[in-house]
Amino acid sequence: MNFLEERIMHDGVVKEGNILKVDSFLNHQLDVELFDQMGAEWKKRFEGIEVNKILTIEASGIGIACIVAKHFGVPVVFAKKTQSVNLDGEMYTAEVESFTHKNKNQVIVSKKFLNENDKILIIDDFLANGCALQGLISIINQSGASVSGIGIAIEKGFQTGGQIIRNMGYKLESLAIVESMDPTTGTVEFRGQ
Repeated sequence: MNFLEERIMHDGVVKEGNILKVDSFLNHQLDVELFDQMGAEWKKRFEGIEVNKILTIEASGIGIACIVAKHFGVPVVFAKKTQSVNLDGEMYTAEVESFTHKNKNQVIVSKKFLNENDKILIIDDFLANGCALQGLISIINQSGASVSGIGIAIEKGFQTGGQIIRNMGYKLESLAIVESMDPTTGTVEFRGQ
């Protein structure tokens, strides 16, 4: 069992509807030391692969992506879920459906932050059905950049997202892959990696 799986076992809470609450350390209260371990692990797993930007989606992925970016020595770009007065110029857009929030969002990235020379590492907290990742991949493709790899903190292996992304040919490195969860007992089973 790796460090993230151990943390999930200790502090994660399994809820009905295939929900794994990790808000005490991953996506509400943030454990920066844990994020640093995650960044070091992804740096090792993507060793030798060219990366010049990290891309994530707001909001939960931003904290993780920032720490990961320190390990790679590159900037972070995040796809915004809402248009604001601060955003000007041309945008790349994609529609994504959130498993957690049960809604669809148009995500946007300013064209000035992604271009055909970029080698992008996508970082996010969860992978369930793969819609958010497919949206980010679409934005990268629109920009002419390339996907160097994808790092996911927690993948729900019993849902289709991971298989879809791997079948598309991308290098996907999930630090913890949940094979099954039982809300009655609170148990989590992980896939061996």
